[in-house]
Amino acid sequence: MGNRILSVEKTTDNRFLNMYNLHYENRVGHKRLYHLASRGKDIKDLKLNTRKNTPDGVIIYSIYGEKHDHMVLVRQYRLAIDDYIYELPAGLVDAGETYAEAGTRELKEETGLDFEPLQVDEMYHKPFYTTIGMTDESCATVYGYATGTVSREGLEENEQLEVVLADRTEIRRILKEENVSMNCGYLMMHFLHHTEEDPFYFVRQK
Repeated sequence: MGNRILSVEKTTDNRFLNMYNLHYENRVGHKRLYHLASRGKDIKDLKLNTRKNTPDGVIIYSIYGEKHDHMVLVRQYRLAIDDYIYELPAGLVDAGETYAEAGTRELKEETGLDFEPLQVDEMYHKPFYTTIGMTDESCATVYGYATGTVSREGLEENEQLEVVLADRTEIRRILKEENVSMNCGYLMMHFLHHTEEDPFYFVRQK
C-alpha cells in the first residue's frame, strides 16, 4: 500500500502563488500533513488533479554575439536568500501563448534583447518540474539566439536585476564564486565545455 491523498485545502488566495495543505495517509497507515506551493489558482488546477504537466513558465537558454560566444544571464536579487543569484531569463506563460512566444516576450521584458527561437523536437521543450519536493511548478525550456541592445525599460518595479552577457571566462568565474540556480548552472557547464561550432547541436538531433 502506498501513500494516499485524503483531502486538499487551499490556505492562501494570491495572484501568482498559493499554498495548499494536503492531508494524506502514508504507506503504513499514519495520517500526515504536507504543504504544497503551486501556481495553480485553485484546487482543481493542481497537477495532482489535472494529471497534466502543463508548464507554468519558460526558461530561456539564449546565445549572444556574432561568434556565438556569450550566454545571456540575469543576476537577480531574490528575497528567499536576501542575496543575488545568477539565473537564466525566465517567466510565466500567459494564456494562449506558445513556449516560443512566451520566451520572446519574457526575454524582451527582462533584458531588452530580441529573441530568435529555435524549432526543436518536442522532447527538448518538454516541461520539467523545478522543485518537486515543495511545488508542482514545471517549466519548459526554449532555445535560441539573442540580438540587440540590453535595456532595463521593461522591468517591473519589484524586479531588481542586471543583464550579464557572459563569455566562457566569466561563466567559469560565476560557477566558482557566485550563487547560481540549478538549471542555469547545468546549462552554463554545457556551454562552457561544448566543442561543437553550433552551441545548440544537442537539440538539433532527434
